[in-house]
Amino acid sequence: MRHGNKINNLGRKTAHRRALLSNLAAQLIQHKRITTTLAKAKALRVYVEPLITKAKENSTHQRRVVFSYLQDKEAIKELFDVVRLKVESRPGGYTRVIKLGARHGDSAEIAMIELVDYNEIYGKGIGEQKDATAKKSRRGGGRKKVAPVDGATPADSKSEVSEEPETITAHDASGEDSSTDVAATDVASTEEKPAK
Repeated sequence: MRHGNKINNLGRKTAHRRALLSNLAAQLIQHKRITTTLAKAKALRVYVEPLITKAKENSTHQRRVVFSYLQDKEAIKELFDVVRLKVESRPGGYTRVIKLGARHGDSAEIAMIELVDYNEIYGKGIGEQKDATAKKSRRGGGRKKVAPVDGATPADSKSEVSEEPETITAHDASGEDSSTDVAATDVASTEEKPAK
């Protein structure tokens, strides 16, 4: 039975498995994309993502901790100097596994594992802030459109419309003037509220 045995041993003893994952992680950091079997790619993702998270804090202690896993000075330098700057704003999910099919020799499933921030195809638009005025909603509410006055452009007419309620003097039946607040919700219709 395999109760509580969640790790994929990859057909290797512990020391061999650690060395394999360390080498794969160092190559992934240096080359940003590697091709391996699907099982190794999934095991590598679990191994390398915590190391990238540790690299977000550029301190001597974190460098030593990551070095204890990778044992490669060039990979450490690349991780803390180059990769860290790309992944600072990402809260997790630094890698992506893409299945490539079966290998001809032994029919093993092949996959490509890559750092997400280094892919030019999938990464378009990520990190770019979208214009807030261009946001469209499916709901019908929002600001009503006002026709431009005196040949002004629509941008000028927006700045001329005030958001404050207007005060209008109304005459009631007894002939006395009473002041009321009117909220300008639409150009065509206004609502009157009694004065306080």
